[in-house]
Order: sequence, then structure tokens, then C-alpha cells
Amino acid sequence: MTMIAAQAQELTEQAGLQALYSRFIAYLDSKPRTVQTYNSALHQFFTWLADKGITQPQRDHVLAYRDDLLSRAKPTTVQAYMVAVRLFFRWTAQEGLYPDIADKIKGAKLNGKRHKRDALTAEQVRTLLQAINQDSPQGRRDYAIVALMVTGGLRDIEVVQANIEDMRQGPGGTVLYIQGKGWDSKDEYISLARPVEDAIKAYLAARGETQGPLFASASNNSKGGRMSTRSISAIVKGHMRAAGFDSDRLTAHSLRHTAGTLNLLNGGTLQETQQLLRHSNINTTMIYLHNLERAANRSEQRIAAAIF
Repeated sequence: MTMIAAQAQELTEQAGLQALYSRFIAYLDSKPRTVQTYNSALHQFFTWLADKGITQPQRDHVLAYRDDLLSRAKPTTVQAYMVAVRLFFRWTAQEGLYPDIADKIKGAKLNGKRHKRDALTAEQVRTLLQAINQDSPQGRRDYAIVALMVTGGLRDIEVVQANIEDMRQGPGGTVLYIQGKGWDSKDEYISLARPVEDAIKAYLAARGETQGPLFASASNNSKGGRMSTRSISAIVKGHMRAAGFDSDRLTAHSLRHTAGTLNLLNGGTLQETQQLLRHSNINTTMIYLHNLERAANRSEQRIAAAIF
């Protein structure tokens, strides 16, 4: 085979893989955010194959790709990318298009008893909130966002999807209906503590709107529109840094961990915390209890006292 013919065949084979990839993305019956994640993960995989000149990937290639990811990416990223690769080749095998060369290939080993983000103490939360200047509508908005997330244990996507009209009167006061993770509708709600309700109402009064996104963008390009999860994360992270809490393990998601931790520390039961955080499996909530029990374990101090 001539060099030109070999190059033409390689391009044809790569185009065939890309066509399969496009068919798989179209086949997925998942939420847009999940499809986007798989799309990104598979794009990375096919780029890696192209860079290596691999047109007919085999199991050893998938293992090599996994090992390459482990050398340069976080374990959670490796896990997510390998899930996408496994699903893709499971689909190609089901369709009779390509063997399942990724069957039972593991991703990264994750510690299921530790969170990847730290929680704040009650004093640190007070410091964080006090550091937010509320002299402007944007400052009132940011204060309300942080207060809501840290008391309701909200994810950034739940904050983004919340609307003004989702605030209603519930059995014990004002509640906010939210669209929980994996849900298609707003069937769950959190109770708004009075200080949080007051903060949200102060922001809405300054904004002067009675319907639409609960929290609106203040940027020039999308002013008044719905915010993005990236914006929420950046706002929370920026205020954390300004308050003196600058750590890679402190992010917007830390406010959710803070909510679960503070609830348990202040008398909340495991079941109440599960309901607050909307965990479908109580084992997920158990991680918070495990972390608190470990923090209270004074074994090292007792051993050191006995020795020194």
C-alpha cells in the first residue's frame, strides 16, 4: 500500500469513528448537562486517539488512555471520562458496530468516605457574610445567594434554576421550591429561615422585579437574565477569597457541605440532614457523620500524651 493510500485509509477510519461518536451523542436520552459532559469526555478521548495515530482502538489503547489521564487529571475527572468511554463502547457493541473494548475497565479509585471540598465553621460563615458589601443591588444579591446556599444546602444549578415565583407560603412559613438533582420538575422545597427570606426580599426590592429568575445577572452582556452555574461559582469563590478563605478545597459546593455539617453539629438528625440535602441514599449523608466522628476522635492526642 502506498503512503498516500495508507493516509487516505487512516482518514477514512478516523471519520468512521467520529461518525459513531456523533451517533452515540444523538442516541443518548439524558439531560443536556449530562450529554454535554459525555460530549466533552468523548471528544478528549478521540483527540487522544488521533494524536497517537490510532484508528482501530483496542483494549490496551483504552488502558493507556486511562493511565495517561491519571497522570494529568484529578481522579474525579478520570472517573467521569472513563464512564463516558465505557458507555460509548457498550453502545457500539449493543448496536453491533464495534467490540466493547472498555468492558470492566476501571477509572480512578475514589475515597467514598471523604468529601473533595471542605466545609466552613459557623464563625467562618459569619465572617464570609459580613465581608459582603450590601450597599448595591449586586451586593445584596451575592449576600442572599451565599445565605441561601449555606442554610438550604443548595447546589449551584438549583440556585440558577430558581425563579421568584418559586417562593411560596408553606406550612411553617415561606418556602422555595427547587428542581433537585436529576429531577425534571420542582417537586421539592426548602424552608427559608427569616434572615435568608429578608435578604432575598431586600435584593428583589432593590431589583424591582416580581417574576423571572430569582437571581439575575448583573453583567453587561446578560443583565437581568438568568445566571450560569459558572457565575454562581465565581461569585461565591470571589467572596471567600475576599474574606480570607482561599483554598482549592473551598468552593461554592463547600456551602452545601457546610449546611450538612452544621445541621448535624447543632442537633439535626441523620434523617433530617438527608432530607435537607435531598440525598436519595442515606449512605451519602453518612459521609458527613463519618467526618464528624473522625474529627472528634482524639486518638492521636491520647497516644501523644501517653508517650510525651
